[in-house]
Amino acid sequence: MDKRAIGVFDSGVGGMTVLKELKKTLPNENFIYIGDTASFPYGSKSKETIIDLCKKRIENLIEMDVKMIVIACGTATSQALEEMQKIFNIPIIGIIEPTIKYLKDNNIQNIGIIATTGTIRSNGWQNGIKKHIENSRVQSKACPLLAPMAEEGWTENEIAMLAVHEYLKDIKQIDALILGCTHYPLFKNIIQNELGPDTEIINTGEMVAKEVSEYIKSNNLENALNTKATTQMYLTDLECNFINVAKKLMNQENIELKKID
Repeated sequence: MDKRAIGVFDSGVGGMTVLKELKKTLPNENFIYIGDTASFPYGSKSKETIIDLCKKRIENLIEMDVKMIVIACGTATSQALEEMQKIFNIPIIGIIEPTIKYLKDNNIQNIGIIATTGTIRSNGWQNGIKKHIENSRVQSKACPLLAPMAEEGWTENEIAMLAVHEYLKDIKQIDALILGCTHYPLFKNIIQNELGPDTEIINTGEMVAKEVSEYIKSNNLENALNTKATTQMYLTDLECNFINVAKKLMNQENIELKKID
């Protein structure tokens, strides 16, 4: 039994889509979430800057005595996960590997990926898929406007529909589309309507939650059953629209946010 929290971080509200799935899959676990809103967006930053930001956020979480860390960000996973795993002696999971495992297990070969400019540029998704899934065919598209729109809560309006249509118009004949930025599940309904019912929309948070669940069980890190789980939330900048989007996403009115340096 391990009562310590699981640490989760992202550049903003996007990682809450992962937290939501984690809480659903692991209702007895405690969580600490950090939204690095002062540094949002990660997707347009250099690899060196992203590594530095991830290092700081992981140090924050380690100081809070978490038992493992989830990088709930596509950009940070693609550009900093390996480096973080070398630096820190704590289990760290990103969003790419669990998703590729799901694709392989389900023999999905015609794959689309949408993500931030930094993630697509890094080829993290593309290289991982090609390495683990033979004969895979991958189409990728950077969608830099979607994460800022999600932070503003513009996920179901006409602007969102126009943006999604413009970004996806050249992606053809895929079996599944990976939402390679954790902000993008907020647009899932619009994306599904755009691509049609035959295309599976992959929310990476679901795969991450399964991976974390398997890890803590196999390593005896589970919290006790029937305990009242807690979730603490910290932002590096409180002057943002995070709270409004988070309330809607989590279907929860009382969300308390604290400032962290």
